[in-house]
Amino acid sequence: MSAPADGDAVRAPRARTVPAVVATVCGALFGVLALVVSVRGGAPLPGDGAVHDWTRDRRTSGVVALARGVTSTGTFVWPYLLALAAGLTVGRTARGRLRAVIIAVLVLVFGQAVRFGLMELVARPRPDIADQVTRAANFSFPSGHASTSALAAGILCWAVTCRAAGATTPGSRPLARTVCVLALCWAAAVGLTRIYLGVHWPSDVLGGWLFAAGWLAASAVAVPALRRPAG
Repeated sequence: MSAPADGDAVRAPRARTVPAVVATVCGALFGVLALVVSVRGGAPLPGDGAVHDWTRDRRTSGVVALARGVTSTGTFVWPYLLALAAGLTVGRTARGRLRAVIIAVLVLVFGQAVRFGLMELVARPRPDIADQVTRAANFSFPSGHASTSALAAGILCWAVTCRAAGATTPGSRPLARTVCVLALCWAAAVGLTRIYLGVHWPSDVLGGWLFAAGWLAASAVAVPALRRPAG
């Protein structure tokens, strides 16, 4: 009878240690990247200009239209709808769903607030406006679309993974993995469109992804409910 309890005792520290390591690594990498960007006065990093020029020179009207459509899903109401769906998915009771929705939305809201503060602090200019083919406001680092879509994708992955962990249906875990892959591909696509449309340097998008990964991992450490299925 003691085996399950022993297993839980082993898994509990691990459930906290893994996100703590991820948060530390991603936070450190983001900090170094932000410092380098700041020290250089916001100037493009090595490789930024080459990638920017390569994508600019290969634009077509059809792909630009597609990129604008994809990039529009990375901001405004869409990430919040994903956070809402995540909360409704992971909760198994009305109370559990409400609690999960609140947690998911707050992780997204506070993540965006911190990211906006960092963006104002670094104050990196965007690429030349003549190269931009969609509207963009505020500063450039880290990318708001890249970080917000990555946060929303991560929250959705948490929800379907937790739901599958407590499910008895044989296809639950493969379905959860499929949803996670699709969500991460969407977030990656949103970030890449920001480069293609000329409104961000590649290092801005990388910074957005690092910030999102670090924030999600730190949230998992700080909020125990993110490390176990909701009721």
